[in-house]
Amino acid sequence: MKILSVYDAEFAPYGRVVEGYDLAGITEALKKTPCTDSVVYTAKDEALHAAAGADKLGEGLFGGMPFQLGWCNGKNTKLNCLEFHRDSEFNLGTEDFILLIAKQDEIINGVLDTSKVKAFKAPAGVLIECYATTLHYAPCSAANGAEFHVLIALPDKTNTDFRPEGGANTLDKMLWARNKWLLAHPESSEAAQGAVVALTGENIDIAADI
Repeated sequence: MKILSVYDAEFAPYGRVVEGYDLAGITEALKKTPCTDSVVYTAKDEALHAAAGADKLGEGLFGGMPFQLGWCNGKNTKLNCLEFHRDSEFNLGTEDFILLIAKQDEIINGVLDTSKVKAFKAPAGVLIECYATTLHYAPCSAANGAEFHVLIALPDKTNTDFRPEGGANTLDKMLWARNKWLLAHPESSEAAQGAVVALTGENIDIAADI
C-alpha cells in the first residue's frame, strides 16, 4: 500500500495540517502517557488538560465548545474498523504515525469497500485535523515494531458509554458509543462484540509497506 504524507495534496479532502499553536506542553505530557504492545485508548486524560497551553489549544480547535484531550497509544499495523464523529478529530503524535482513512460518502448502501482506504503518514510533532466526514480508527505504527503516542482531541464526552437499543436505520445501528459511528471488518474483535459488519474486502495490514 502506498504511504502518502499529510502534506500531500491528496490529504486535502480528508483533513489539514494545523499550524500556529504552541504544542510543547501537550507534547511533553503526551510522552508520559502509558504505551504497550497493544492499542489502548483513553478518552480524557487530566494530565493532558493540565499541560501548558492545553486550554488555549482546545479553545482554538473547538471554537469555545467543551472538549476532551485523550490519547491512543501502542503498536498497530491493521485497519480492523473505521469510525466517524459529527465533528473533526485532531491528532498529534510524539512519533511518526500513519492513519488509514476513507470518506463517509464512499459508504454505499451501508457498506464501504476497503479498497477505498488510503494511508497517510503524519510526522512527529505535527498537529492534524481529520474532518467529520473522514473515516478513521486507531493509528498505525510508522515502522514495524515502532510504538506511537497520539493525541486524540474531540468534543467532550465523545467515545464514552452510550449505545441505544435498535435504531431506525443502518446508520443508527452503527452507533457504538457517544458520537461514535463504527464500521467493523468481519475479522475484527469489534465485530465479534456485535459491531455492525460494514467493511468488505481486505482487512488492510500495512506491515509489509512500512
